[in-house]
Amino acid sequence: MRLDAPWWLPGGHAQTIWPALHARSWTGTRPRFVRERWDTPDGDFVDVDVLCEAAMPAQHPMTASGGRAAAARALRPLLVLFHGLEGSSASPYALAFADWARAQGWRYAVPHFRGCSGEINRAPRAYHSGDFEEIGWLLGRLRAGHDGPLLAVGISLGGNALLRWAEEAGASAAATVRAVAAVCAPLDLTAAGHAIGRGLNRLFYTPWFLRTMKPRALERLARHPGLFDRERLLAARDLHDFDNVFTAPLHGFRDTDDYWRRASSGPRLGEIRIPALVLNPRNDPFLPAAHLPTRAPAGGHVTLWQPAHGGHVGFARGRRPPGDVRQLPRAVGGWLRQHS
Repeated sequence: MRLDAPWWLPGGHAQTIWPALHARSWTGTRPRFVRERWDTPDGDFVDVDVLCEAAMPAQHPMTASGGRAAAARALRPLLVLFHGLEGSSASPYALAFADWARAQGWRYAVPHFRGCSGEINRAPRAYHSGDFEEIGWLLGRLRAGHDGPLLAVGISLGGNALLRWAEEAGASAAATVRAVAAVCAPLDLTAAGHAIGRGLNRLFYTPWFLRTMKPRALERLARHPGLFDRERLLAARDLHDFDNVFTAPLHGFRDTDDYWRRASSGPRLGEIRIPALVLNPRNDPFLPAAHLPTRAPAGGHVTLWQPAHGGHVGFARGRRPPGDVRQLPRAVGGWLRQHS
């Protein structure tokens, strides 16, 4: 599948920033969600947004009346999207995939990582790039509540965590999902973390992430006094500093370097035993092309797409501004549909 960039968006930074702020994400009416709150085994909760059934096209065969149509509705695919760092069901890419799923007559769900749904969670833990345990629990619950095919796509951080789950699950992953896709996953977290902390990236993206990450961490500290050193967190100037104070120790890692090494999905792609698409543009500012896999791992389960353009989860298209980001779900969704 060809993924192009418009002439008026030159370079990885423009292809990252403009689509996130201005490009269109849907056709017609904005996708609508129904929120479900699930209690977790550790006494916490997660919020899952499910595409509203009323938003399905009335003319679509899956929404026709009758017993046969009801059976078809029960067996239609469910697409699950795991969002990126500080993302949600309102992120442009999440809405674009919702629009695509709606047009296909598929079910669609966006589980929020803890603290990302607009309400701070009860437990001290948050989420991280290698959170395969949480991915596994969420997919297991979604699998239990759905009779048809289940497919999953992860964006950036969510893509890395999804790949880590597939690696840990091995052959047993096939009992849960038909296929997975990771878009702009930071396959090498050390390389990505250092790239975000340098040059223009440090100017553009580091403040963007920290402006929400720090307040959410401080909310947790207010609920759980002594959880971490408040002054060290306030002094953090990049993701390496933040992860050293908060993410790594909170989730059982020795420090940032230990976290980034153990949570990276790239070195273990060869352990995946279900169809997996790994899509990384070569001009992604978050992960330099030099750190991308040069060939698919042995075994035939992983497909690498490395287009020249796209930025970080950008993939805008259009003859003139503002453009739209619907080519991403068309390409990735089309690949997943082959396995549905």
